[in-house]
Amino acid sequence: MIFDIPYMVTIVLPALLYAVPTSLLLLASSAIIGNILAVPVAAARLSRNPLLWMPAYVFILLMRGTPLLVQIYLVYYGLGQALTPEIMREFPFLRDGIWYAIFALSINTAGYSGEILRGAILAVPHGEIEAARAFGMSRWVVFHRVTLPRAIRICLPAMSSEMILLLKATALASTVTVYEVLGVAQAIRIETYRVYDTLIGAAIVYIAMVFLLTRVLNRIERYLNKDRQAMSAQAA
Repeated sequence: MIFDIPYMVTIVLPALLYAVPTSLLLLASSAIIGNILAVPVAAARLSRNPLLWMPAYVFILLMRGTPLLVQIYLVYYGLGQALTPEIMREFPFLRDGIWYAIFALSINTAGYSGEILRGAILAVPHGEIEAARAFGMSRWVVFHRVTLPRAIRICLPAMSSEMILLLKATALASTVTVYEVLGVAQAIRIETYRVYDTLIGAAIVYIAMVFLLTRVLNRIERYLNKDRQAMSAQAA
């Protein structure tokens, strides 16, 4: 099978670039929802109440212990079939697979990010928490004004890696009729029987997106940790 670079550049890449906003929508929606859900998951996991930490532990175990593709299939085929025709008529957007993909990616992210955040919360220096309590702050105020912001800064490198993995995981949405980058590449491949042109083109687009996302995340990390960088510079 011949690899045609002009065909890839003039036909395949423009079609794939047209699908980039869909991939970014999957990434942004899943990252926002998943990381918001990760906060109560991590808090419940750290609780001493078995009614809180046990469900959180089971949730994290299921999200990390089962393949993401299985989770997407269960949500799309299981939840989709559970919805009645009346609900489908009332909410026609539920016929679109992108919402099921966002839901599956979000809960998967919540499981992974929740465990990352749990470890970061445990890594917060105890002295900072004691200092906050010395000012008369309640446990809730200490958590959301001291512990949580500090934990987020601690786990930024791990969260950045998780976001890169999530971007690549959006390719699995193509298995449930979502035409993101890989979905469009698969459609072109099936129509034209060109394997190398389409899949290498998709790989190029994903590499470009990962590169740009990495740059953005690195800038965010440097901005949130600029005080630590200034201390390092003074120490040097």
